[in-house]
Amino acid sequence: MPAANDLRVQLRAHWPLSGDEALREDLLDAWDRPGYHDLQHLADVLARLAELAEAGVDYPHLPVWLAAWFHDAVYDGERDAEERSATWAEDVLPLTVGEETAAEVARLVRMTETHEPAEDDVAGCALSDADLAILAAPATRYAAYVRSVREEYAHLDEDAFALGRAQVLEHLAEKPTLFHTEPARAAWESAARANLASELGDLRRVAS
Repeated sequence: MPAANDLRVQLRAHWPLSGDEALREDLLDAWDRPGYHDLQHLADVLARLAELAEAGVDYPHLPVWLAAWFHDAVYDGERDAEERSATWAEDVLPLTVGEETAAEVARLVRMTETHEPAEDDVAGCALSDADLAILAAPATRYAAYVRSVREEYAHLDEDAFALGRAQVLEHLAEKPTLFHTEPARAAWESAARANLASELGDLRRVAS
């Protein structure tokens, strides 16, 4: 994985606003932390959004990319992290992009709490798919993802973590499809289902 300083340089090149560098740096500082929801995750989500655009998913670039930058900007394991991330966007973006775009960014950030966008919500579908694309990662990368999620919940014992993580994965596995855009379903659905099934099997063995 690239070092944090290298990721910062890479991410600055993908800042979707022409200006507001202070906000960009505040967001980079917020993402620069241990665990899964770090600078690498932000870089991965942006890369997946670029892939979806290249595959023909015609989502509105500015609000979706800003929502990617904000969607886990606040992340501390508390249940209202997405809400606080959305509120941050609502507080700081209106002067730069206007009230309407700021509201759309906040809406998209809130959507990432459930990953259940309406099927005609192209922006929400693209962001949800990019955020969940890690589920389809190759085995080595998926194992690293699982370890980094566990790191974020180091305060929980194994049984408590296994129970909570299994509930999250079971909710995802019950969805008719994990991904909402056709290119994402074609590229990622099968591998993601296999990874979920494997991890759920491991978690159930811990719980038993």
